[in-house]
Amino acid sequence: MGETIAMRVLQINSVCGIGSTGRIATDLDRFLKESGHDSFIAYGRNMAKNCDSAIRIGSKLDNYIHVAETRIFDRHGLGSINATKKFIRTMEKLNPDIIHLHNIHGYYLNIKYLLNYLKSSEKPVVWTLHDCWAFTGHCAYFDFVDCSKWKTGCSSCPQKESYPSSFLFDNSSENYRVKRELTSELDNLSIVTPSRWLARLVKQSFLRKHPIKVINNGIDLQIFKPTHSDFRKTHNLENKFIILGVANIWDRRKGFNFFLELSKKISENDIMVLVGLNEEQIKNLPKNIIGFKKTESIYELTNLYSVADVFVNPTLEDNFPTTNLEALACGTPVITFNTGGSIESIDDTCGMVVEKGDMKRLVGAIEQIKEREPNNLREQCLNRSKLFNKNLRFQEYLELYKSIIISTSMV
Repeated sequence: MGETIAMRVLQINSVCGIGSTGRIATDLDRFLKESGHDSFIAYGRNMAKNCDSAIRIGSKLDNYIHVAETRIFDRHGLGSINATKKFIRTMEKLNPDIIHLHNIHGYYLNIKYLLNYLKSSEKPVVWTLHDCWAFTGHCAYFDFVDCSKWKTGCSSCPQKESYPSSFLFDNSSENYRVKRELTSELDNLSIVTPSRWLARLVKQSFLRKHPIKVINNGIDLQIFKPTHSDFRKTHNLENKFIILGVANIWDRRKGFNFFLELSKKISENDIMVLVGLNEEQIKNLPKNIIGFKKTESIYELTNLYSVADVFVNPTLEDNFPTTNLEALACGTPVITFNTGGSIESIDDTCGMVVEKGDMKRLVGAIEQIKEREPNNLREQCLNRSKLFNKNLRFQEYLELYKSIIISTSMV
């Protein structure tokens, strides 16, 4: 692997530079360019951030039409035909050496046209799965309803109205068949999962014939690090124990209701801070919860992670949440439910794992964190975070790309 290979890499994701997957894509894009490679990101929604070589797939109108097809007919990933055909022509001109898929769901791509093109082009494809949508007939996660239909064939989906929501028809059986057939014919496909948990699921799915590699999500330790903040002084919290929660959207899956329940059980000296709430949620918060809307400012997040005494992640379905990593990198211990790959980012030196929904143990875990020596706990968190240095993780992707290209050229 010592030889130098200049590569042209195209990443495809629903968003570019925003949200966890969008930031992973732009961080990897920057790493590739700094390593001497050509890099591009194709994306489907919102504005592109932090990438000077971003390619928009389709338009807002295309997104809206795809949403409508999903809501009525449950055909998510089967709309956006013209937008996908146009994008394929762009790909042909770009002629990348590696095509790296992230979330190809999100109302912007037609998977039939995309995957058939990837098959015919015979270009190497790396697909990082950030959830389970690739091998189900509808949903992105199924833990919440304890469904195992994805192992043999989806039908009568119990989560038809969950993302990507369909309010009329159930097309899960056909969706499952289409995905299974399209991916089974992709001989040039390598699967990456950020967690061992998701890798185990993939090995039970129709994707199991493809090579599967675990590469953890990484974060920028030059940005996510302990920082000084006036947050306590500004909000008159100098003597409070701050419990922090962060999410893009606070819903049942992310555990919003558990914070509301927790507000009734914590001590008077405790205060909770939640980031990512909507206006309605903020308006109805109890007095011991301070709520903020979603922020794309990494520096605002870093200040909040740094000022918090503990980060609580009561998620009920998750892959390998970067919020856990960000908290650790700012010296803040993590308490998480025993969910998916969320538990893989911590050990007993820097956090605690609580069984899903066990409020008594969650409160107990918070009290145990209070009893730990703060400076020692902070150092343990910082040491643990070094395992998730994004440059180390991106180097793994680089080596994977190189190995695939070398093996392909030898065939």
